[in-house]
Amino acid sequence: MHNRVLLRMRELVRTSEYIVTVHAAEEIEADELTIFDVEHAVLTGEIIERQKDEQTGQWKYVIEGVDLGGEPLRVVGRISRAAKLVFITVFGLEQG
Repeated sequence: MHNRVLLRMRELVRTSEYIVTVHAAEEIEADELTIFDVEHAVLTGEIIERQKDEQTGQWKYVIEGVDLGGEPLRVVGRISRAAKLVFITVFGLEQG
């Protein structure tokens, strides 16, 4: 459904054209992840939801993928007006 957006996001990851927000960086550190885990989740994952940001009115996307260790990971991101991928937040999923 959002295939073009996902392909663009993957291209931006491959070319390192992304920005990590302070919040996303804190979440990456708190979950003992690396930026490579986040990149892997985008490169191997799928968009599962599109949300409209209440503050900016811009679309953001929830990507569900896996980290380098195969653990499930969600990444929330958007493409900025400057054509960069912005990682808004990142969080691991509990396996039950």
